[in-house]
Amino acid sequence: MKHKRSFFAFILISLTVVSGCWDKREMNELAFVSAFAVDLNEEGKYVGTFQIINPGNVAGGLQGGGGQNASITVYSAAGDNLLETEGHVSMKVSRDLYYAHTNLIIISEKVASEKGITELFDLFERAREFRTTTNVVLTRNSSAEEMLSVLTEKDKIPAEQIVNNLKGAEESQGEYQKITIDNVINSLITSGNEPLISAFSIKGEPKKGTKMENIQASQPEVRMEPNGLGVFKNGKLIDWLEGETARGTLWATDKVQATSLNITWKNKKDAIAYQVVRQKTKIAAQLKKDRPKISISVRAEGRIAEVSVSSDLTNPHTLAAIEKEVAKEIKEEIEKAIYHAQINKSDTFGFGDAIHRSHPDKWKKIKSEWNNEYFPSSDIEVKVEAFIRRTGLRTNSYLSDLEQ
Repeated sequence: MKHKRSFFAFILISLTVVSGCWDKREMNELAFVSAFAVDLNEEGKYVGTFQIINPGNVAGGLQGGGGQNASITVYSAAGDNLLETEGHVSMKVSRDLYYAHTNLIIISEKVASEKGITELFDLFERAREFRTTTNVVLTRNSSAEEMLSVLTEKDKIPAEQIVNNLKGAEESQGEYQKITIDNVINSLITSGNEPLISAFSIKGEPKKGTKMENIQASQPEVRMEPNGLGVFKNGKLIDWLEGETARGTLWATDKVQATSLNITWKNKKDAIAYQVVRQKTKIAAQLKKDRPKISISVRAEGRIAEVSVSSDLTNPHTLAAIEKEVAKEIKEEIEKAIYHAQINKSDTFGFGDAIHRSHPDKWKKIKSEWNNEYFPSSDIEVKVEAFIRRTGLRTNSYLSDLEQ
């Protein structure tokens, strides 16, 4: 009994000492940062822009364009580093900046091309509230501050709309990819692999995009749209990829989730639309007499999505011929992307990393000159197989009946 009394006394004393979370902060003490943007000013200093959520306005009547107040407020400040910009902004905000819900980092085209991105991510990786799964995008033809200031009509938080637009483009077009802080850092520190970052542009006058009238219109004058992939070399933006060149790059890096291809059939351009539902790319690397030889193998599976000429899709020979045309189109896109990358002398495919894994000793000798000497002259072979798994709810089009 004496031991039990001592035990309960110990428990009571412990409860008085342990008083809960020592660093607890109330909701009304926090400024929720939904996005963070980085620019350069004329003096060459960083300009940090913080998109802060207005909780009362988000929960209010903005849906359907009926609200009177913006869902976000934007603050900017300059500094020699990103932490200094945060310190200056914190003096303008009446609450503590809170980053646990930050889902977007925007880097301006000027920062990426002039100063580079190598030094930017240490703060984000080191801070306890920042998630390394936060998305990263570039701006194109506008500042990052302008991008964060545009109000959006569908998602109440503009950062969410950018992320959702990027996800939709990635899942439908095959020309864009979502990339996170963690992905960028891994690309920067991995030998023989340069990062690719999707970009957004503002369509319309940026200042008009900050007004509530823009999102209350049935056709907003100002909106943000995906616009190409940024190509990097040694941490600096050097070029943009668009259309088939961008998709060819993602084909080769196994990043195409879904897309559609148009092929010529019966002498009619874009007569058949082939929708990719899954694909797999494998890369093999060898060194022959210290010269790189790369093999790319792509396997695509999809369905016939649209036909504008009469075709006998019940005939296995017809389907096999269409599959060959699809494979040919994919191969041409990949080869076009490789040629473009070799001209830029920037290995955005990770071929150098593949050689590093297969020939680690020899890689040490060539890695310093990989981008400038070895990659541009590499022998790269592309093999593509394409398969038609379905033809939709019907096989032959009604166009065949019309022709008869």
